[in-house]
Amino acid sequence: MPELPEVQAVVDGLRHVLPGRRIVSVHVRRADVCRPSGAAVRRLLTGARVTEVFRRAKNIVAPTDAGVVLRVHLGMTGRLLFYPGTSGRPGHTAVTFRLDGGATLVYADVRRFGRVEALEEATWEGRSQALGPEPLDPALGAAEFHRRLATSRTPVRSWLLDPRRVAGVGNIYATEALFGARIHPTRPAASLTRAEAGRLLREVRRALDSGIRAGGTTLRDYRNIDGQEGENARNLRAYGREGSACPRCGAPIERLVFGGRSAFLCPRCQPAPP
Repeated sequence: MPELPEVQAVVDGLRHVLPGRRIVSVHVRRADVCRPSGAAVRRLLTGARVTEVFRRAKNIVAPTDAGVVLRVHLGMTGRLLFYPGTSGRPGHTAVTFRLDGGATLVYADVRRFGRVEALEEATWEGRSQALGPEPLDPALGAAEFHRRLATSRTPVRSWLLDPRRVAGVGNIYATEALFGARIHPTRPAASLTRAEAGRLLREVRRALDSGIRAGGTTLRDYRNIDGQEGENARNLRAYGREGSACPRCGAPIERLVFGGRSAFLCPRCQPAPP
């Protein structure tokens, strides 16, 4: 699933090509990805001009001059691809936006767990306010991060994945951050000391920054708006490395499944809670 760095890479690409363009037409091939409906997405966005593009959590957000916000969530396998001309139509195309100047923006999704949504600005603001703080926001300090952790007994990996706690951290980057901070993923969030919380916040930011600089992590499906893969997979130290030697101590990386997802850890560097 695309996480914060992958979504940021898409947003960074769109910022160069989308603001100021008018949506000439919307062609919906797979209405099940659209909210509130394919017809509503077409009606609300046709003729609207995109004013900006930004990321909030794992959402790609494009407000328009019509007072309507285009929100795209890539789900598991979604891709948002930009073509300077009108000829681009990748496999599994779900929604096509024809733009002025002859360009095309295509949302494609193999499994169709993603969403293309048209919503009012006030509705989007309410959604955004329900999300937790952005992990890369300098305003989120170690003391506040520790205070938030201290309110929950949920496993710290699950806490990191909850967008109401902190916005946009997915399983890849939570795994890398916990490895870097030497914290076992099943430890209760409230058990972390202030020093551990500060270390974890630094490692979350380090992992996310690494992913952003590398254009995201492509394990299988993720592509940027030009169809290019991200290069961060080569930087992963724990995620997906079951059986490989820990780069710190040499112990074999282990895989642990809980909460329906795989966690990867070093049993020596990240001791299990008692």
